[in-house]
Order: sequence, then C-alpha cells, then structure tokens
Amino acid sequence: MNDHLYRWRNREIRKQIEVIDGKEQPTLVLINALYLNVYLKKWIQSNIWIYMDRIVYVGSEMPRNTDGVEVVDCSGKFLVPGYIEPHAHPFQLYNPYDLSMFAGQTGTTTLVNDNLPWLYLTNRKKAFSIMDDFMELPVSMFWWARFDSQSYIHEEAEIFNDEEVQAWLQHEAVIQGGELTAWPQVLKNDDRILYWMQEAKRMRKPVEGHFPGASEKTLVKLKLLGASSDHESLSAEEVYHRLTMGYRVGLRNSSIREDLSNIFEELQKYELSSYDHLTMTTDGATPSFIEEGIINRCVQVAIDSGVPPIEAYMMATYNAAEQFHLEERLGSIAVGRTAHINILDSVENATPVSVIAKGKFLKREGKVIDQRKEIDWSKYNINKLNLAWDLTDADLQFSMPVGLNMENDVIMKPYPINIDPSAEKIISENEAFIMLVDREGEWRINTIIKGFTKTLGGLASSYSLTGDVVIVGNSKSDILLAFNRMKEIGGGIVLAHDGEIIFEIPLHIGGMMYDGPLEELIPYDKKLKELLIEHGYSHKEPLFTLLFLSSMNLPYIRITPLGIIDVKKREILFPSIMRH
Repeated sequence: MNDHLYRWRNREIRKQIEVIDGKEQPTLVLINALYLNVYLKKWIQSNIWIYMDRIVYVGSEMPRNTDGVEVVDCSGKFLVPGYIEPHAHPFQLYNPYDLSMFAGQTGTTTLVNDNLPWLYLTNRKKAFSIMDDFMELPVSMFWWARFDSQSYIHEEAEIFNDEEVQAWLQHEAVIQGGELTAWPQVLKNDDRILYWMQEAKRMRKPVEGHFPGASEKTLVKLKLLGASSDHESLSAEEVYHRLTMGYRVGLRNSSIREDLSNIFEELQKYELSSYDHLTMTTDGATPSFIEEGIINRCVQVAIDSGVPPIEAYMMATYNAAEQFHLEERLGSIAVGRTAHINILDSVENATPVSVIAKGKFLKREGKVIDQRKEIDWSKYNINKLNLAWDLTDADLQFSMPVGLNMENDVIMKPYPINIDPSAEKIISENEAFIMLVDREGEWRINTIIKGFTKTLGGLASSYSLTGDVVIVGNSKSDILLAFNRMKEIGGGIVLAHDGEIIFEIPLHIGGMMYDGPLEELIPYDKKLKELLIEHGYSHKEPLFTLLFLSSMNLPYIRITPLGIIDVKKREILFPSIMRH
C-alpha cells in the first residue's frame, strides 16, 4: 500500500480480513502490550496484530496459527502511537529524506512538511514525483501548499498563481494550506489568497496561520477569513486566547524559541482541563538542536513540566492526526490504523527503545535497523549549484545610506550608515558588508549589517530563504575567496578569514541542503556556530539569520530580491541593482 492517504486497495483489505478469519497470517504480533488507547485515554493490555503496514486487530485474542510469524513479547513496556510533527521545515541544512530517517529513530513517524523549497528548486511535476517516491519511506511524509513566498521575489506571479496553487492543494499528499505568512495582505485586500484559503477549507484541508503578536481583533478577523490553527503563541496567555477562539494551537520547542516549558508552566494558572486542541512542533529547528530527537523531546518537556503523561502523548499523536482529518489512519493504536508504534521503557521517558514504522522495526531495543537508501536528486532536476557567473570587485560597491541593525537572530531595524564602505576592509567593531545576489547572477543588493560579526573576513552561503546567495564579512578579499570556494564546491556555506578557508559545508542538493545523514551534518552545524560566535556573533542561531534575511513576515526591514524593504509599509526603500 502506497496511496497517499492510506487508502488500501480492495485486494489488500480482503487479505486483512483473511487474517482475522485465520486464512492468512499476520506479519507481526505484539503480545502483552500495555498500550495507550487515545479514545478512552487509558492504558489497556492487549495483543496487537499487524499485517504488512496496517493494524488489523487489537484485543485479547491470538491468531490461530503463529508458525513463522514474528511474535514480540511487550511485557513491562508501554506502547504509544508514532509521534507526528505537524509543522516541519525539512530544509534547515538537512534534506527531507535524511530528516525523516533521523526523526523515525526517536519515534517521530509522520512529518507534515513545508513545500517551499520545491517551489524554488524544481518544477511542479518533479516535485510531485518526489512526494510520490517519498510515500515509499517508512516514515509518513505529508506536505503543505504555500500561498506566498514569505519574501518579495521576481518570480512571485510565476510560482504563486491560481493554476499552481490549486494543483498543489488538490494533491493527496498535501493536507493543509499555508503557513499563511502574507496575512497582512489578506486582511487588507488580497482576495487571491483568500480564495485559496477558502478552496483549502472546501477540500477539508486546514489553513495554518503564522500570527506572532497578533491582537485579539486581528485573530478574530483571521478566523473569519478561514485560518484553522497557529503555532506562533509566545506565552500561555496567547495560547489560551487562541483556544477560546476555536484555533488549534501548535506549541513550539524550537532552537530559536524554546518556549514550551515556560508555556506549560504558565498554563497551569489557567486550570486547563482539556489539551485536545493542542499539538507540539519543533518548527524547523537546526540540526544540532534535534540531536536527541524531535517530537519525543517535546513530549518529554511536557511531562517534565507537569502535563499529565496521557495528555502529553495525545498532543504528539491523536491531536495532530485529528487536526488534519487523518484520525482514521494515523495517531492511534487501533484497528485499521497505519502501524506506527513506539515502544517505551516507561511512561515518563518519551524516547522509545523500539520504533515500528509502517509495520516494520525502524529501531529495536535501542539499535537502529538500517533502512537507508540512496536518493538520486538529479532525477528531480535538483543538482549541485552551478553558478555560471563570477563575483567581481565591481560588485563590492557599498554606497547604501541605510543598513540592517540586528535586534536578535532574525529581527532587524534600519540604521544610518556612518562608516566609509569604499575601503577594502571595515574597521568598525560590529559592522560588516552584506550582499544578496541572484543565483542566476542577474541582480544584487548591497548594504551594511550591524551585529552579525566583529572580525570575520568573509562568509558565502547558497543557503537562504529564496535560494539566492548571501555574502557577509568585513574584508572584500575574504568575501571573494569565500564566494569562489562556495562556487567551486557546488553550493554550501564557506567561511574565509585572513586569506584562508576556515570552514566549509557542502550543500549539494540545490545549494540548499546537505546530502547525507544528520549524524554527519550535526558536527558541521556545531562547528559553524562555534566559529561565528568566536568572530563576534552574539545571538543564538546564525543559520536562522541567514535563512530569514529575506523573510517579509519579520520586522522591521529586510533585504530581498527586489531590494531593501520596509516591512510594515511594504515599500521598497532601495531597489536591487542589475549586475549587467
């Protein structure tokens, strides 16, 4: 069975019925299993029969004939449904395949993924081929349909038009619309996005919001416009108000916003008696942040913060499945559900010792079962970055009067530039050159950034929100050195200092993603962060700074393909410059 929404074919269903009748054997039987029944919110002891990738029986009976059947005694263990990550950004240096295989090891057996990188890196037909092929993986992979670019880009109309968005929404692996980062435009007058929101709702696909700091009045309007859920609550008060309005609320435990523990502790004063409309997400955390797992960590934080364990597991399983109208297929250990099961040593430890994904062990008694396979990304027209242009001294002209002042990792304010940017090297302690350059070499936008580095000579990154090239550093010669090396290796992040390359990470999947397991990638992430901090980066997540430079859903000023933008006014302050 590999249909997107787990619609087993008639002949497969008949085989499953034959298992119950004793005419066919199950492929796996779990006996003496104390499992979480999400419908009764109770622990119940049963035997669980699995046929291929589906749970076909949960109860006290055993199959008539178990000769040759794998029977696993689960005495002393606790079984919960496989965890669901409802809001994954599967391109934070890692790629969706390697993220899914890594996530599965610690019990996250379903991911609902952002489709944005496919919109930039390949065409719709190839993107759909990726999604179809990924349904063969042990971890279930679903997707969103974006309504906007989250930036200002030249190709906005080409990528986000009615034909494209409708095609994405109609795809069976796409189970929600959003995330809605262009909500200010929708509130104002964007009937095109409003129409797509309504189409998503008509298809019974929820619309995920992105509403940080939104007022009560704004949240009410967005609910009327069709928003279903939101994951941007920064406090228990914001969570509570969203719940009162009927929103489903995703609670975030991410590398840039580790809010989860505080929110759970604050929620206690609201005497919350129902967690049914709450889920948990890591919201695209960096590789090193998820070293110990994904949703298992969220569940652990919830339990350690005093959330009743059953409710903690419900938030990570059934609640998420129900949000996407997939509760008949995912999110529970029950007849007819996909066989995603986590086996725990104790209720208080959310990291499973064994993981069953689609009826097969992905991890068994702490040992990972190797199910990796090589992905030929070129099959989808996604290759190493091949830049057919050079960065030259003529590009390194920085005459802009307004720079970007970093308030934190991702929020930037404008400030007047008072240094001489014509020099080969910036002497100012906390300022650096910054450029965004078209990956096709057509345009560039140059200015100064304050707060990213004090001493680093040059950084070149093909990892960015729009897939264009980010350049930062205080030495023009080191900037050219870093860029040339990044170009030579086919995309990645390269650091140069005092005429030497001091760090590089190859990102051979479209210049955006690492082609390899997270166990290899995590040390790169740690080393990059360590070096940037040594050179004066004073915030938490430099990867997010690089990623969100062009993100128009963050205040106050952004550097985008169209130029430097005033976010609130939606005005281009200084347009990008054509290179030729």
